[in-house]
Amino acid sequence: MTPAWDETGWERLTARVGRRRLPAWDCTAGLVVGDDAALMIEAGASLREGAELRTQARTLLGPGRRVTHLALTHPHFDHVLGAAAFAGVQVFGAAGLDTALLKGRDELRADAVRHGLPPDAAAEATDLLVHPHHLVCGEWTLDLGGGTQALLANIGPGHTGYDLAVLVPGGPGAPEVVFCGDLVEESGEPQAGPDAMPSHWPAALDRLLDLGGPDALYVPGHGAVVDATFVRNQRDELARRFRVS
Repeated sequence: MTPAWDETGWERLTARVGRRRLPAWDCTAGLVVGDDAALMIEAGASLREGAELRTQARTLLGPGRRVTHLALTHPHFDHVLGAAAFAGVQVFGAAGLDTALLKGRDELRADAVRHGLPPDAAAEATDLLVHPHHLVCGEWTLDLGGGTQALLANIGPGHTGYDLAVLVPGGPGAPEVVFCGDLVEESGEPQAGPDAMPSHWPAALDRLLDLGGPDALYVPGHGAVVDATFVRNQRDELARRFRVS
């Protein structure tokens, strides 16, 4: 089954890959659909947003199907706090993400509230926070069935110490698609918070470009889909900004 992306407010990237820009913080969520399994990328900023993503995915996938895998690209509230809404799903993250979420639970809740999430919603989501079941040290390939695969790649540190990218290989008439997390941002300048590792960020983008290649669609954590030239230019801008090569 090919999802009817446009009928549900999702943006079609290929026949099997779509994404949605979520309201409030403009975080991107992605969905990769195989014949046997489906991968959601990012969980949303709250349990409500996660539940909405889960419901939309069921509509896209059709009767009797649901999301089976969830990839979290890094430990920021707008990407992870909806994870508990995906009951029974196998959760993946970069190596160390589990420890970062455990130790940073209070700051995660506080950061969500600072950015406008109601305190009760932030507290509920962090209390129920789901930690990754599978930690990716290098690369991990998921076979979703019907020839659809997703490659999870630990390419950080950069935006955080735990940056995971997702590559969906292309096929006849379909480009590679790379979900970048917040290593790449289109709607504004890349944000370097207290957990960023600026001196490593340009090298992480070099690895991202090696992963996707010159013709891939690059899906930033926030903003419109971009190409390799945009990523390369942002890499060079970050190198100048942080005075690294």
